Amino acid sequence: MGLFTKKPMHLLLEEAGDSGKGLKRTLSAGALVALGVGAIIGAGLFVRTAAAAAQNAGPSVTIGFIIAAIGCALAGLCYAELSSSIPISGSAYTYTYATMGELMAWVIGWDLVLEYAVGAATVGIAWSEYLNKLLVEVLHVSPIPYEWCHSPFQSHPDGTVNGIMNLPALFIVGVLSLLLIKGTSESAFVNGVIVITKVAIVILIIILGWSFINEANHHPYIPEPTTYVDHAGISHSFGGFWGVVGAAGTVFFAFIGFDAVSTAAQETKNPKTAMPIGILGSLAVCTILYILFAHVLTGIAPVEFFRTKGGEASVVAAISEYMTGYSWLAKLVTVAILAGFSSVILVMLLGQSRVFYSMSKDGLLPKMFSELHPKFKTPYKANLVILVIVGLFAAFIPGDVVGDMTSIGTLFAFMLVCVAVIILRKTDPDLPRQFRTPWVPLIPILGVAACGLMILGLGWTNWLRLFGWLALGFIIYFGYSKKHSHLKDSK
Repeated sequence: MGLFTKKPMHLLLEEAGDSGKGLKRTLSAGALVALGVGAIIGAGLFVRTAAAAAQNAGPSVTIGFIIAAIGCALAGLCYAELSSSIPISGSAYTYTYATMGELMAWVIGWDLVLEYAVGAATVGIAWSEYLNKLLVEVLHVSPIPYEWCHSPFQSHPDGTVNGIMNLPALFIVGVLSLLLIKGTSESAFVNGVIVITKVAIVILIIILGWSFINEANHHPYIPEPTTYVDHAGISHSFGGFWGVVGAAGTVFFAFIGFDAVSTAAQETKNPKTAMPIGILGSLAVCTILYILFAHVLTGIAPVEFFRTKGGEASVVAAISEYMTGYSWLAKLVTVAILAGFSSVILVMLLGQSRVFYSMSKDGLLPKMFSELHPKFKTPYKANLVILVIVGLFAAFIPGDVVGDMTSIGTLFAFMLVCVAVIILRKTDPDLPRQFRTPWVPLIPILGVAACGLMILGLGWTNWLRLFGWLALGFIIYFGYSKKHSHLKDSK
């Protein structure tokens, strides 16, 4: 069997139809939209917006959001076609297996760990930070001791204490992993409640904050090109074209949730129509909210504020500092951020377990990753292994680097999905497609170009980390996966 042997389409469609022995179909189009919005609105909106404004683009971070949204929309159209044609768990991994062969499928499956597992750990760490803000400013109780909410690689600014492990981050990852084992429909219900709450508060911030916009903070809207060096000594292109592109790459983290919808295809009641609605609907809702929110946030506070005391918990800090009389809103936002981060972690854990499920079904990972719970019909062993992996990252690793790693891994996945649409149109033109990407190959090519541009906006250090991660993946593939692949037995 060659490295580029493709998984036959008839096997994929047989798996899609074998719902009696597979994952339980419980999700509707509305639940998928909520799932997507739940993944998208969270860490990106409440953390990356201010980071991109401070490091890259100033008030023109809104243009960065537009560029990121265009790239996501182009990739989203390709995701919608593939997910309605190949309604199988696994997202970009499954689509790549059917179009580019096993080696590239493994590469993208391994790459998706950066998006889901590392992303979930990143948001778990941010959840821990905001939990302390909730305890102190909302509940007026003592915070969790520094050493028990930070990694051993972190020390207090005054140098008096070092971190030991991040217990709150480990706690939230554990709780949500157990919820996913209980069942996807139960998870979607909890997520739906969270989505309604946090979207309402985001809209409230936009409406109330609009009257506090200081037009001086929006001038110049696109700053002159310079270089900004952050507190860690890392240089960023600020202002001008590359500043805006860098902001797009940074805030791209905020959009990664919509593709997680496609990983739940095998648990959707009517995937051929529900998947396009879930993917494109969640993306459209969040894009509008993101642009308005970024415009308000950068209008309320100047760039220098986000570089200094507004660098952490930036949204709450800006409200407290510049929106006089709205301390109650700052408290509500703290609660919304905790809820938002929770739903993001939930969907990322869901996506990761379903990617591992599909890879295990193909023999590329051990069989335990695709074993279903006898009662709940969920891949509970995969969830437990992912709980350990993500929990270790969240408890012992700082969260200041992995955001950009998540973005670059996801952008790479999106590019392969766009290419997959072009290939599948040529190799299997008669495949039933409930949703067809318009203007093929133009739309997929533009999707590749947009994602590639955002990758260029990310620093070279992120490329080194990505190459190192892929090198580890190749070792696992040639050491285990290639020998155990089921494709060699299906010839």
